[in-house]
Amino acid sequence: MIEAFTSIDRFAWPWAFAALALLPLLVLIWSRRASRPSAIYSATRIARAGSPSLRARLAWLPALLRLICLALLITALARPQSSDDRTRQTTEGVALQLVLDRSGSMEDEQTIIDGQRVERLEAAKSVLAEFIGGNGDDLKGRDGDLLGLIAFASYADTITPLSREHDTLLELLADIDAPQIREERGTAIGDALALAAARLKRAEDELARKQAERGEDDFQLKGKAIVLLTDGENTAGTEDPRAAAALAKDLGVRVYCIGIRGGVQRGFMRTQQIDEGLLTDIAEATGGRFWAVDSGDRLREIYAEIDTLERTTIQLDEMTDYRERFTPWLAGALACLCLEVLLGATWLRRLP
Repeated sequence: MIEAFTSIDRFAWPWAFAALALLPLLVLIWSRRASRPSAIYSATRIARAGSPSLRARLAWLPALLRLICLALLITALARPQSSDDRTRQTTEGVALQLVLDRSGSMEDEQTIIDGQRVERLEAAKSVLAEFIGGNGDDLKGRDGDLLGLIAFASYADTITPLSREHDTLLELLADIDAPQIREERGTAIGDALALAAARLKRAEDELARKQAERGEDDFQLKGKAIVLLTDGENTAGTEDPRAAAALAKDLGVRVYCIGIRGGVQRGFMRTQQIDEGLLTDIAEATGGRFWAVDSGDRLREIYAEIDTLERTTIQLDEMTDYRERFTPWLAGALACLCLEVLLGATWLRRLP
């Protein structure tokens, strides 16, 4: 009850307080009416000689209760309200399906990153982790975006479904290794691309279903894209890469292709070649881009460029909710009115 009186932040109809100016006029009218004698005595000396009783001393109480009742009613009419300021964040995010080549050549050949020679797969994982979580420099992180991870060699596997929570994705990314069985160390670009497009379509449908059920959601899908990183040619799988690109185009998905080549060769092994023509066709067919890189450092620059192209927009809406607080004032006015009527009809009753 006390909170209802102390938490008032504003009055919606403050002009109602102008009615308080009528209260002094009512006091004047009531005082004049009370000064008129109720009974006429031939001599008032005896009445003045007697001491007034408690009832006589409290004869003004009903009038006071009536004034308080009117003041409380006027306050309730002014609509006292408490406010609840809050900020609603609406994210216009991007659904990104990260596709990582983990074929045998990604383990067999090395590249340079930060002045060190590391396996291509380790360099790719390091840059991807920076792309997802940020590195405090040119990569800001992808907070608020739907991110999923697919790794592929001879077979394409979903490592994590599309999600706005990226901690698990980063943990599983660190555990990705190249297959050790020779038959599984191929490069199924077409299968990986088709799986990524299907995952994006499923995530979009699921998001639409949730929004329809709840009426509103704080995440709006602004775009869908696939970021494909490979160091080779399509040598495995059942899906044709160009057909998979056509599927992605039909679903409104852009494909960014990155081919990592060159670098440092181990021993006398033949350097893996990338199919630049295929990757260029995939990117151009879907409205994306193709880059060929020669080092892990250049790979980081490409992911920074993609980070700029596919950017999330966060909109902050300031909103204030007002709660009506007139009920306690109305209840107080009713209590004063009831008490006035009760006293006026019983203990403080006046005759005639």
